[in-house]
Amino acid sequence: MSDKGSVETKKLPLLPLRDMIIFPHMVVPLFVGREKSIHALEEASKNGNELFLVTQKDASILNPDREDVYDTGTVVNIIQMLRLPDNTVKVLIEGKYRAKVSKFESKPEGYWSEVEKCVPGPIDQVTIEATIRSIKNIFEQYVKLNKRIPPELLMSISSITDPSRLADIIVAHLSMKIPEKQEILEAVDVETRLQLLLEKMQGEIEIINVERRIRSRVKTQMEKSQKEYYLNEQMNAIQKELGQKDEKSEIQEMEEKLAAKNMPVEAKEKVEKELKKLKSMSPMSAEAAVVRNYIDWMLGLPWFEYTEDNNSVAHARETLDSHHYGMEDVKERIVEYLAVRSLVGNEGRGTILCLSGPPGVGKTSIARSLAESMGREFYRISLGGVKDESEIRGHRRTYVGAMPGKIMSALKKAGTSNPVILLDEIDKMSSDMRGDPAAAMLEVLDPEQNKNFSDHYIEVEYDLSKVMFIMTANDLGKIPGPLRDRMEIIHVSGYTPVEKLQIGKKYLLPKACKNNGLTDWSVTMSDLVMTDVIRGYSREAGVREFERLMNTVARKIATEVVTNDVEKGKKFNVTAKQLAKYLGPRKYDGTQIESEPQIGLVNGLAWTSVGGELLHIEVVTTPGNGKIQITGKLGEVMTESAKAALSYVRSISARLGIDSEWFNKNDIHIHAPEGATPKDGPSAGITMVTALTSAIAGIPVLQDVAMTGEVTIRGRVLPIGGLKEKLLAAKQAGVKTVVVPAKNAKDLPEIPAEIKAGLDIHPVAHVEEVLKLALSLNEPEKFMQHVGGLKVITPDTDGYEVAN
Repeated sequence: MSDKGSVETKKLPLLPLRDMIIFPHMVVPLFVGREKSIHALEEASKNGNELFLVTQKDASILNPDREDVYDTGTVVNIIQMLRLPDNTVKVLIEGKYRAKVSKFESKPEGYWSEVEKCVPGPIDQVTIEATIRSIKNIFEQYVKLNKRIPPELLMSISSITDPSRLADIIVAHLSMKIPEKQEILEAVDVETRLQLLLEKMQGEIEIINVERRIRSRVKTQMEKSQKEYYLNEQMNAIQKELGQKDEKSEIQEMEEKLAAKNMPVEAKEKVEKELKKLKSMSPMSAEAAVVRNYIDWMLGLPWFEYTEDNNSVAHARETLDSHHYGMEDVKERIVEYLAVRSLVGNEGRGTILCLSGPPGVGKTSIARSLAESMGREFYRISLGGVKDESEIRGHRRTYVGAMPGKIMSALKKAGTSNPVILLDEIDKMSSDMRGDPAAAMLEVLDPEQNKNFSDHYIEVEYDLSKVMFIMTANDLGKIPGPLRDRMEIIHVSGYTPVEKLQIGKKYLLPKACKNNGLTDWSVTMSDLVMTDVIRGYSREAGVREFERLMNTVARKIATEVVTNDVEKGKKFNVTAKQLAKYLGPRKYDGTQIESEPQIGLVNGLAWTSVGGELLHIEVVTTPGNGKIQITGKLGEVMTESAKAALSYVRSISARLGIDSEWFNKNDIHIHAPEGATPKDGPSAGITMVTALTSAIAGIPVLQDVAMTGEVTIRGRVLPIGGLKEKLLAAKQAGVKTVVVPAKNAKDLPEIPAEIKAGLDIHPVAHVEEVLKLALSLNEPEKFMQHVGGLKVITPDTDGYEVAN
């Protein structure tokens, strides 16, 4: 079917349209408001109701010219026109046919145009019929997908046989852009128009299908999100009712804390990244709990939070003296530290002190007093039994239940970046297959490294250089060398009886009364009685047992108060008789040395982890075949000392007047009593030589003499350690003369005068000097001067006589 006739040209009023295109056969209402457009409508109503409609290329232009409108438009017939109260005109029009603009006139009163009717060419009926069928099928699919088109339209479309009319009616109902619709309007040829329409509809169907899939996916996600949101809101409401949740969300609180927190750039970026990750997670997932825990740790650490130091030296002295008696070396070092801090300010590095000494001497408590005197926060970390590296450096977050190490935990609990951290019992750390914690401590304690300490859990470098680390240890020998090298070691030796007496009067007895509820009663103890407690009921370097004894006395008195209903204000003076009642019989005798000189028995001095000890060395000789026996659970060092001592004694046997064959005919037994107690250390050499010389030569040893020092096989005396503790042990045992190595003479000025009081201290360089001091000789100055000048010992000889 084709349109026939000659080309028609008409002059018609022109109405420019904005954002819409009118096709032939369309019946639509229009609202016209521009004056020129209303004038065009009035002119058309006067001249046959015909009007030419053409679409503007740019809808924003108010008065378009020729180049602002398309070339092809539609000639329409005005069916009805109605003027509205707001000066606009409502007009109902019907499209008639396509036309092209041949001449365009813009007059002040309106638009006019000469239009040329578009006449389609001949068509191929078979091709057109096939295309019509395809279009109807595609349009049916389009109507099913597009819910905005009423299904009744399909009924009317199915009865249309004119291909041109079919195309124009269908295109009017498609959701296409203005340029696409204009392209179809300009397609005068029916076959071309139908093919173009077919392509456009297929494209629209594909777009609709994609949109439906997207909408379906979004709907599913939205339903899931809405469900989770609804359930979370319900849960939040329940938690609020139970008083378990604040009004603000957890993530919002974290963001507010992060904004207010002063952190390094790297740490802040890390937390922001984790917060972003947390927002995308389900709140109830296991990974979300891990991320939340990490963020809490990062926000809880004191990155740049410092307490202001009190660097007053006078205040420090007053605080330390009020809490501790003695310990002058430790107090002096703390005062030096504060003096330096007052000069350099906060630029100085943190200090790493190690307090070494026996238990109970106040190493832990003085660290707490130091923090108090400086105005810093204090935290104690017990390292006893720690054998896993991760306890120091933390676990990596890939592990279940990962947590930061003890150092980071201490900083978080302290709340500042410059606390005093006590690393207690650092010598009790051990290692196993999980790593060596002592090696991990190197980074913590090294002033060159701890500025960039890295915890495996935190994963961000932390500055430990402002922290003051204080360590305690009983035995420095158990601390690895590289770790010990990082420490400034201060030896805290045991207390003298005089110091213990002052500590008991000033601190322990008042504290025991307070702890046992005796604040309303007066409890006193004379110096003599308290000294009896110190000497007769405890044997220790520190005052821990002494404190327990004071508490025992206080409990006994508290029991009397409650039992007898003693009125407040009564005074209790503990006498020697009451002391025996409260504490029982004395556990230790006042003296632990023999009263008379003995053959083969020597008082040695040893250092142990609990202080100085008096160590007896016994030697006996019996007829035999030259065997040597060493007992008493001696360690390798003391066993070697015994062998070296024996070699030296054999080397001087001729000067002692002993036949060389004597060693082949007699057995020697060296013994240290209390064999169940392990003994070791390089300070028993001269004790062994003296005991062997006494036993072999039969010369008694003075029992008010004690000695310490190592010996070489040539008889030279080597220096030892722990001199103060050893002198204290000698004094407590009632020894009057102490023999020490000559190289230790430089340490004597540092020993408190009250320890040295009553002791006759002899520094010696050679073992012969020791023998002259320790052996019971008639003329010590002539001892061992000439070979053969001494009588050979016989079994009947009771002593040793110097020949005239």
